[in-house]
Amino acid sequence: MKFAKRVFFIAGVYGVVVLVPQYFMEGKMGRDFPPAITHPELYYGFIGLALAWQVLFFIIAGDPVRYRGAMWPAILEKVSFGVAVIVLFAQGRVAVPLVGPAVIDLTFATLFFLALRTTASNP
Repeated sequence: MKFAKRVFFIAGVYGVVVLVPQYFMEGKMGRDFPPAITHPELYYGFIGLALAWQVLFFIIAGDPVRYRGAMWPAILEKVSFGVAVIVLFAQGRVAVPLVGPAVIDLTFATLFFLALRTTASNP
């Protein structure tokens, strides 16, 4: 259970640290990864949704046994971004700097799965 607590807490902290600054980087993102953002509601909506997941990671970290069932969608959340970026990169549709965060998300997905496996469903 300590493993699950640590993994989900670290994932939550990492996510907050990476996501919050993006609220202030819309213009920079458009310059660094053209074209400019044409649908800011999707940009800010993505960040807000991703931050909501970080809250869930903190909740899971607080009581992994109780929230064990939420680990499955947490794994899916990490896999969906990681796999999408890897596939898009293979197609030449995303920039190299996005591969790093994708690999980090896939690593967290693996750690989440291990946390799920090592957390008893009925203590």
